[in-house]
Amino acid sequence: MRAARVVTAAVVLMVMEQQAVAADLAQAASVPQAGASVTEAPSPWQIRLRALRVVTEESGYVNAVPGSDLSYSNTVTPELDISYFFTDNIATELILGTTYANIDGQGTIGALGKIGKVWLLPPTLTLQYHFTNFGAFKPYVGAGVNYTIFYNQDVGSADALKVKNTFGTALQIGFDYMVDQHWGVNFDVKKLFLKPDFDVTVDGAKLTGKAELDPWLIGAGVTYRF
Repeated sequence: MRAARVVTAAVVLMVMEQQAVAADLAQAASVPQAGASVTEAPSPWQIRLRALRVVTEESGYVNAVPGSDLSYSNTVTPELDISYFFTDNIATELILGTTYANIDGQGTIGALGKIGKVWLLPPTLTLQYHFTNFGAFKPYVGAGVNYTIFYNQDVGSADALKVKNTFGTALQIGFDYMVDQHWGVNFDVKKLFLKPDFDVTVDGAKLTGKAELDPWLIGAGVTYRF
């Protein structure tokens, strides 16, 4: 009986010792080792600030005026965009900016010169696919919709001018090069398919037409990932 008690006590001590060692190992595994890097998951929110070159197509016409054509000024403007990442690869981007365009007569209406000037507010929402297997170099493609608001419309040679708000579509390609976890540089090219209708009055004659703007938006700037 005494021998049995000794053996039982020894077994109990061995079990308790093994449990204590296992607890110590689990605790050690849960504590980062000194000097080990800890990488936080990136926020889904990202912003970019770009300088944007707006290059329009030189096309358009006035209805009922054969041979009429239109041209538009190109501009440089700041642009802000806000992105939200649903996954590492899929994101949506809201593009915000405003600029102006001078509208000039060409072709058979070239003698009109500057017909007017309009300001554009073209918020654009795109859905993007980001490629993630190139390290710090992160290219992407996107497509989306645009709604352009025309405001502060001034006349030149025309008596009255009204460019109408309209929907359009957008294609996009670009890349970020991330300097660290938060900061990067960005280059981006978008093509907007934008053909607003307009009403114009010249020498008392009321006319309609279409401005085929279809601008290229070429931008470069900085990226910040929260």
